[in-house]
Amino acid sequence: MSDPADFAPERVRAAQNGDERALNALLNALEPILRGYFIKRIGHGPDVDDLVQNALLRVHKGLEDLRKPGSFKSFAMKGALYELQDYYRGRYDMKENLFDPEKPLQRTTEANDSLPGVDVERALEALSPKARRIIELREYGYRYREIAQMIDTTEAAIKMQVKRAFDKMRDALSSLLAFILVAG
Repeated sequence: MSDPADFAPERVRAAQNGDERALNALLNALEPILRGYFIKRIGHGPDVDDLVQNALLRVHKGLEDLRKPGSFKSFAMKGALYELQDYYRGRYDMKENLFDPEKPLQRTTEANDSLPGVDVERALEALSPKARRIIELREYGYRYREIAQMIDTTEAAIKMQVKRAFDKMRDALSSLLAFILVAG
């Protein structure tokens, strides 16, 4: 359990004024609180360490903007909440599959699988080049805001393009699947 003196306004002000020992004391006292917060919400796992680290970094970067030193703990927990929301939105998901080159690759389906496959490439071809690029950027993990900046448009326009692209792809995949089922 943390001591109320750990987050005393005087210590927070000292940390804001550049006192490294005060800053380290604040962050060290905050770490177990954040760890417990994340474990309670997502359980034990490697993501907890990342969430704690990112929340501490968020607190460290935003400390100078804190106007009321007496509300440090609530300020820190708000940062933890934002990190948790990012986690739930998928920000912490792996963007690429890592593998050991010494081990054989795991197959998701057998090579002689008797079920017919659905060609996603064909469904992607139904999209305009701009829509296809947006979907690819989204798959790479870029956020709507970042994609909008890259393509020089608004975030709302990107969201609408994604929705329309998914609708087109769903229709194309449905048609292909219906064709496969009727032909089979």
